[in-house]
Amino acid sequence: MRLRYFAWLRERVGRSDEEIALPDGVATLGELVEWLRRRDDRFAEAFAVPEIIRGAVNQEFAQIDTRVRDADEVAFFPPVTGG
Repeated sequence: MRLRYFAWLRERVGRSDEEIALPDGVATLGELVEWLRRRDDRFAEAFAVPEIIRGAVNQEFAQIDTRVRDADEVAFFPPVTGG
């Protein structure tokens, strides 16, 4: 699985992307966020308020119950505003 981090998430976790094996017991985007929060202090801080983090699976906006697979690309980014 390829994980990508954007904006202040990238700054807080200290990387823009990484490859991981899908962790045991992780089947949805929400479960992946919870796993990331437990990973270390940087991730705990970055994902401290998961409700404000947006996610995309394979370049499509996703909800917390969206299924994830080992071959997926998952991106995380803060909410954005436009005008």
